[in-house]
Amino acid sequence: MIWDLISRAPENKSGTLFGLTALSRHTGVLPFAPGDSMSRPTAAFSATLEVDLAHEPGTLGRLCTAIGDVGGNIRSLRGFSVTGGSLREEVVVDAASEAHVQEICDAVNGLEGISVITAVDRTFKIHEGGKLETVSRIPLRDADDLSMAYTPGVARVCMAIHEDESSSHDFTIRKNTVAIVSDGTAVLGLGDIGPAAAMPVMEGKALLFKEFAGVDAFPICLDVETPEQIVETVIRLAPTFGGVNLEDIAAPGAFEVEEALRDALDIPVFHDDQHGTAVVALAALENAVRITGKTFNNLRCVILGAGAAGVACAKILLGRGIGDVIVCDRQGTIHPGRDGLNSSKEWLAHNTNVEKIAGSVGDAMAGADVFMGLSGPGLVGRDDVAAMADQPIVFAMANPDPEILPEEIGDLAAIVATGRSDYPNQINNVLAFPGIFRGAFDAGACDITEGMKIAAASAIAAAVPSDDLSPELIIPTAFDRSVVPAVSAAVAMAAQNDGVTRN
Repeated sequence: MIWDLISRAPENKSGTLFGLTALSRHTGVLPFAPGDSMSRPTAAFSATLEVDLAHEPGTLGRLCTAIGDVGGNIRSLRGFSVTGGSLREEVVVDAASEAHVQEICDAVNGLEGISVITAVDRTFKIHEGGKLETVSRIPLRDADDLSMAYTPGVARVCMAIHEDESSSHDFTIRKNTVAIVSDGTAVLGLGDIGPAAAMPVMEGKALLFKEFAGVDAFPICLDVETPEQIVETVIRLAPTFGGVNLEDIAAPGAFEVEEALRDALDIPVFHDDQHGTAVVALAALENAVRITGKTFNNLRCVILGAGAAGVACAKILLGRGIGDVIVCDRQGTIHPGRDGLNSSKEWLAHNTNVEKIAGSVGDAMAGADVFMGLSGPGLVGRDDVAAMADQPIVFAMANPDPEILPEEIGDLAAIVATGRSDYPNQINNVLAFPGIFRGAFDAGACDITEGMKIAAASAIAAAVPSDDLSPELIIPTAFDRSVVPAVSAAVAMAAQNDGVTRN
């Protein structure tokens, strides 16, 4: 069958067959579980099917009907070639899982006069050979160019930097280059899959930096055993880069790494899993508050999830002046005196939950204005939302499957946001990190402060015009090209106001 072929893709030299079967066997995890009721066709599981059809009237129609009958979504028909009594057609189909692609192939193969010749996994195809390359910024046309770009002319630039090391931010790639650092211990929804398996995510991050903000970024995936080893390695690499974006490092080690690097380095250090999520969530909340007429200092906000993102969201909300923030983990609310608290949760215990509520997340949500989920699927029920204050704001951000589906609470919540692109109001970090680093570089910043993060959130919120603001539109889309310039300008100004620029 086709997926048996795909699972042997690494041995297939033709480069035409790829798939997720081998990945799922190693990790035991798929981004969408086969048969999951929350799965829907998506480009993430799209395949290009090369199909042989009998050259007879109605054959193409039967093919399309069969794909639709099993829930496949035809993205395009790429034209056909006629050979004797048959046609060869390329059909691009979105599916909900690898098992769904197999189901689509089986349905097509079950038709008289129609068969699948090959199925190419489009996601694996675009990752073939990696997603990045090095490109020269200057021409190298003749000996004169060579003498300036390299020896002997380069020696003068080297000595200028030797005499004033800060000039490396003007005369080397440090001016515009970020290291994307991960140890692969907390990758997306896959968990601890190691540094080699984390590379495709870090490459993707670099792609987003370049595409949205013109920032050059390079993935650095480290084979380490402790947070201290990450810190030591990044400090040694720091002379090459102008900033550090920490990514997919498990908590609480992620907190230790960020704090140590911020203390040790004079370049911006930003843990996107923490602060990118927090910035975009705050931006969405800014507009949600405008729509509902609530006020920040009177809000009660419940956060489910005390990992990297949950802690950062709590801190940025407190910095923005929210009256009461309650953080919950698997054991319920975090409060002083609770057993089993690590250092970050101890901080939360003494700086949040002003009423010291002890109990479940449901207990905390009773009467709350805002719920922010940064945990896992199905952990909040309809009754929990019904018990919230009037016009509840629900950000169910677990990805790919939220804490509660928007359709379950459409009649209860005033506003719902998720981490998914197939629902309105996606909380997407790409709205934050490209503009934050662009602004930090433009200002010559040596740090990223809370003031810079709050400024970024306000700029993202303001990117939705007042006339367009609605419960289904509280945050710009990832491809709104007005966002990065607005964020970078706000961040650069905040860096100057906070006194963290080299100039």
